[in-house]
Amino acid sequence: MKARLVKDHPTEWCASAFPTFSKGTNVDDMDVASDDCFKDWHACKIDGHETFVPITFVQDGKLTRDYNPTELSATKGDIITIKEIVNAWLLATDSTGVTGWVPAEVVVTL
Repeated sequence: MKARLVKDHPTEWCASAFPTFSKGTNVDDMDVASDDCFKDWHACKIDGHETFVPITFVQDGKLTRDYNPTELSATKGDIITIKEIVNAWLLATDSTGVTGWVPAEVVVTL
C-alpha cells in the first residue's frame, strides 16, 4: 500500500540506524506503562540499545520475531510503501529503498 507524508517526520529518537535484533533476543528494562501517545509501545533496552518495542513483539522477555526499531526520516510529500501496521506506526520503505517506522498520523494512504 502506498502513502504520502502530510507532515515531516525527522528521526527524533536516534540519529543512526539500529541493527536488526533477532528473534529470541532479550528485551530488558521494559516499562510496564505504554507510551501515552502510542498505545502498546514500550520503552526498553535491546542488546544495550535504548528503544521502543510493540508489546506484541515480546513474550517472556524475548523478541518473538526479528525487529529493527529504526525510524524512517521522511519529508512532507514523500511517497512511501507500507509494509506493516503495528499500533499506530507503519513500517515503510521510501523511494530510495530505506526502511523504517513512521507514525500513521503523518501519512494519508493513496
